[in-house]
Amino acid sequence: MSTILIEVRQAKASDAAAVAATHDQAWRAAYQGIIPGAELDKLINRRGPQWWDSAIRKGSRVSVLVFGEQIAGYANYGRNRARSLHFDGEIYELYLRPEFQGLGFGRRLFSAARRDLAQSGLKSMVIWALSDNEPAVEFYRNLGGRMVARSSERFGGKSLDKVAFSWTH
Repeated sequence: MSTILIEVRQAKASDAAAVAATHDQAWRAAYQGIIPGAELDKLINRRGPQWWDSAIRKGSRVSVLVFGEQIAGYANYGRNRARSLHFDGEIYELYLRPEFQGLGFGRRLFSAARRDLAQSGLKSMVIWALSDNEPAVEFYRNLGGRMVARSSERFGGKSLDKVAFSWTH
């Protein structure tokens, strides 16, 4: 019988290329047909290995979910960026490679990020999702997120609705 280790840990600079590849695959799977193609490519290409290496080295909170030897997903998070929303922390991104979705890994990554925020004194938190990204909206609802705000964001010539979900301890 073989056992495969699944762990959530802080990203290291040596993870940058794997996080960039995970970002690329997850964003293409999540946003194909939602964010216009050329705009999606631009957003993904901006976040290559050098970008992730720099973010990790500068101390950005980036956690990775490792399945065996492979990075299956990542989350980055910190203080809430939306001044109009009175929550302490925010998960900026939480993504899994497509082949690792639906296995409970997203829930593990979410719980680890939420715990890390709470241990830093950020007791309440918010996360944004594009309304058209139905799997993400459903995921946050199933985790007990309460819809607290709506907004929109421009991607090239297209304006997309987004919703904020919140959790308080």
